[in-house]
Amino acid sequence: MIELINVTRTFNQGKQNQFTAVNDVSMTIQRGKLTVLKGPSGSGKTTLLALIGCMARPTSGKITLKGVTTSFFTPAASSDTLDITSLPERFLTEIRRHSFGFIFQQFNLVKGISALENIMLPAYTTGEHHHHFRQRALNLMEKFSIIRHAASPVEWLSGGELQRVAIARALINSPAIIVADEPTAHLDSVLSREFMATIELLQDEGRTILIASHDPLVYNAACINTVVSMRDGQINDNVTRS
Repeated sequence: MIELINVTRTFNQGKQNQFTAVNDVSMTIQRGKLTVLKGPSGSGKTTLLALIGCMARPTSGKITLKGVTTSFFTPAASSDTLDITSLPERFLTEIRRHSFGFIFQQFNLVKGISALENIMLPAYTTGEHHHHFRQRALNLMEKFSIIRHAASPVEWLSGGELQRVAIARALINSPAIIVADEPTAHLDSVLSREFMATIELLQDEGRTILIASHDPLVYNAACINTVVSMRDGQINDNVTRS
């Protein structure tokens, strides 16, 4: 579904402080599989996630997505492939909005508004009728057992509840791909295992999931299909379990 060919991302190119965060990476992420990018801080995991999720462009190399659906490229069949490295920014924005759901390390929820409103935020720019995505948000809150907090400001919620709100927000636009950056970094062991159980359910629904983590509870989980080990911006190992 996602293919990277000789992808490099260099910051401050041509300057004294030039730094290559991702260095000549090639890999394939299979549709419907759960892939973990494993490695220490500074290994390039987060930068690679940003490149795959259309939040940044590589300095060189190529990234392709197969089977995405967008208003400028529909209907998308399994044979349709987009080179996202050559697309204008407005098209990348649409791909991010419809094809990807993001779960961030710090949750990035907006304080002062309710949990329900936080979940609905990514849907406002899609043009969909408010009633439809509001009902979808409520259904997600019911699914993750946080419906009682629909009207609660997010600052009132516990860490586990915040994580479930973040997951629901990532799903509001029904994306095919979930991208999570160090999602258990601020959770204890119990909540980390709960998170992985939720991720396994999302995988069972057919979603492609990509997680960057140095947490053994994540990359040792039984549901993981592939573990990609990174260091110094490069792939050291790529192990497929199933």
